[in-house]
Amino acid sequence: MTRIFVTGGAGYIGAIATHQLLESGYDVTVFDDLSTGHRDAVDSRAQFVQASLLDEDALKKAIEGAHAVMHFAGKSLVGESVEKPDLYMKVNVEGSKNVLSAMRSAGVKKIVFSSSAATYGEPTESPITEESATLPTNPYGLSKLTVDILLAESEIADGFASCSLRYFNVAGALNTGKKWLGERHDPETHLIPRVLEATENNPLKIFGNDWPTSDGTCIRDYIHVVDLIEAHLSALKNLDEKGHSIINIGSGGGYSVNEVVTTAGNVLGREIPIRIDSRRAGDPAILVASIEKAKKVLSWSPTRNLESMIRDSFQSSM
Repeated sequence: MTRIFVTGGAGYIGAIATHQLLESGYDVTVFDDLSTGHRDAVDSRAQFVQASLLDEDALKKAIEGAHAVMHFAGKSLVGESVEKPDLYMKVNVEGSKNVLSAMRSAGVKKIVFSSSAATYGEPTESPITEESATLPTNPYGLSKLTVDILLAESEIADGFASCSLRYFNVAGALNTGKKWLGERHDPETHLIPRVLEATENNPLKIFGNDWPTSDGTCIRDYIHVVDLIEAHLSALKNLDEKGHSIINIGSGGGYSVNEVVTTAGNVLGREIPIRIDSRRAGDPAILVASIEKAKKVLSWSPTRNLESMIRDSFQSSM
């Protein structure tokens, strides 16, 4: 049985990836320090190792016997990265270097990396392609771009086969049949959970309604987490003996903030309280991915829509 080493497998996306890998017949070792993940989110069929990416000895021991890596672990809050840039460089970049070092020691040469659309910064074109300029505007995006570069260098130096999947906005949840696996962030910064949490006393803040879009609110690309993991499985199967690829993962379309609010209201059967605030500096009007490369290279395209993302997120929060 092929063993996959999953870093960050107790987190939102990593836990769902672990479950889907197991359902697909893989053996899985989860490596997570539980700083933001949850032990009860890890499928009981997986081997679990609680340790940090900064613990090189623990990494080298845990990765033994693996055939490939899915690397989700790392810090992921943009605001926190601005306040603590050194932490993001240490955990995301140095931690990833340690993962690559452990791979070399164990003779593992295949890795799928959880990258980010934050690597593009504030693009001047839409949709965003993999050839768009990478000009990250915060340490989080810079840390992800740095790891993308490290993977490209590892192809040359070590013969690694790797794929950096650059996500846009991930939402939704997975019903395993026993429980729901969904977002459990503290603090919660993602739009769809915040929409679902909005009350009269705590309305959803919408940052500007005068953007150059069809309804005046910003447009963002959202992808259902299960579609995202299906892209990971396709990327894993498509890893060649050597080479590094970068592939955008999104819906290929996009939804405005107003569309998200309206759809959530329809799903919940109630009006979502909102408050219009001023624009945030640096917010682009539209951020939408081109997924033509994913369709061609991975034979993948998303099948779940905004309504299913919201409905699944709501079910997992109950």
